[in-house]
Parts: sequence; C-alpha cells; structure tokens
Amino acid sequence: MLGQNEQNIKKRMEGRVAINKVLMVLFGMATAVGLVFLVLLFYRVLTQGIGYLSLDYILNFPAPYPEEAGIYAGLIGSVFLMIIVAIFAVIIGVATAIYLEEYAPKNKFTEFIRVNIQNLAGVPSIVFGLLGLTFFVYMFNFGYTLIAGGLTMALLILPVIVVAAQEAVRSVPAEIKEASYGMGASKWQTIARVILPAAIPGILTGAIIALSRAIGETAPLIIVGAATAIYTLPESLLAKYTVMPIQIYNWTGRPQEEWQYVAGAGIIVLLAVLLLMNSIAVLIRNKYQRRL
Repeated sequence: MLGQNEQNIKKRMEGRVAINKVLMVLFGMATAVGLVFLVLLFYRVLTQGIGYLSLDYILNFPAPYPEEAGIYAGLIGSVFLMIIVAIFAVIIGVATAIYLEEYAPKNKFTEFIRVNIQNLAGVPSIVFGLLGLTFFVYMFNFGYTLIAGGLTMALLILPVIVVAAQEAVRSVPAEIKEASYGMGASKWQTIARVILPAAIPGILTGAIIALSRAIGETAPLIIVGAATAIYTLPESLLAKYTVMPIQIYNWTGRPQEEWQYVAGAGIIVLLAVLLLMNSIAVLIRNKYQRRL
C-alpha cells in the first residue's frame, strides 16, 4: 500500500515537472517572438533614418524639402508639453491617491470611484482628445494652444498615475504608519515624512509608464489642434505648438520616399528622448530606494 502511494506521488511529480517544462518553453517562445519583432523594428528604423540624422536635422525647423527638414520645433514642443503634463498629472494624481487611501471613508461610493478610475486607464486616447477639445479648447477658451494640449495629455495619463500611486501608498507597511503615530506624529506628518518617501519608487514607476505613453501619443493632439508644421518655438502657454509624433505622422503621409527616411530619423530622436527621460526617472527612483 505504501509503495503504491509512493508510485502515485512520483507519477504526479513527473507530470508536474513535464507541464512545467512545456510552459517554460511556451513562455520562452512568447518572449522570443516579442524580442524578434522589437529587433526588426529597431533595425528598420535605424536603416531608414540614420542617414538623415545629424545635428542640422535636430536644429532645423520643418521645410518643404527632405534634405532641409528638421525636427527642432517638434523636439522643443514635446519637451514643453511633457513639463506641463508632468506638473499637472503627477501632482493631481498623487494627491488623489493619498486622499482615496488615507482620508476617504471606506464605503461603496469610494470603491465606485476607485473602480471607475481604473476603467478610465483603459479608455481610448481619442476620447480624451474629444474631452480636451470640448473643455480646454472651447469651454475654457484656451484655443489650439500648448496649455490645451498639455492639459489634455495630463487627463490621458492621470488615471494611470492615480492607480500606480494608490498601489504604492497601499504597499507601505501598516507597522511603519503605526510607529509614526505612536511617536506623536499627526496624520499629515505621517503622510509627508513616512508614507510618501516610502511610496516614491512605486509612484515614479507609474509616472515613467504614463509619461512614456504621453510622449508618443498623436490622436489626442490632432483633435486639440497641434500643428503639423510650425516655424517658431512656443513663446508662452497660449502659443501654437507641434510635437515629434505629429511631425513624424505628417512626414509618413507624404508620397516621396525620402520623407519616409526623414520620419525614420524623427523616430530615432523620439526614442532617444524617451530613453533619456526614463533614465532620469529611474535614477531618481533608485536614489529613493537606496535611502529606504
């Protein structure tokens, strides 16, 4: 009887090991497929755009001829836009998360708000473009300006930052909070000196993901009137502007083959800016993680 049980256990273990090996191969194949297409994408972009990439290309404004065209207006416009987006989205998103986790009563209405914020994170970006067109362009009378585009993109990524910040705040151990209260700290002192410093790595991770999405979006900015070609830099929040994705989109729609290479160079610049932005955020996150 004992020997039969040992045989049954052995068969089950062999079956589980076999299933584990099969799943490991399937997961490895799925990873390999993604990596292959990523490498092909990079190869395609580099081979198309590296020939047009130069300092003149980065410092020139758009032009009617491919050899004279540049991405300077889109580059500076994207930087200004991301500054506006980061200021509004991160401050409002983190404040909302703190209120929902630390101050809001735990009832069905609060849970309803949480669920709907999570649902908003999956809404198509063009819907936020229409929302920005209605409120910021027409109702607030900002027009087709930099501030309207920045606020629209802030709305787009706000749910992502709120959800990430909620998870980060929720992950702070209750023992740390209780120790702070036990030392006589008030609720706000505990939030500012204990909870936020411990949650910053998680908040920054969510902000990185959200801003990475925002810098590559095109549809909402087309709706709120970002220019496809502009020959000046925005001088104020109420100035006309363009961004790199809009310029790239415009170049890819032109029939001449040379414009495809110009667009490829623009994609390389966009990826470089995205990589630089993410690297800075990761360094800040790692700095706070070492403090903890």
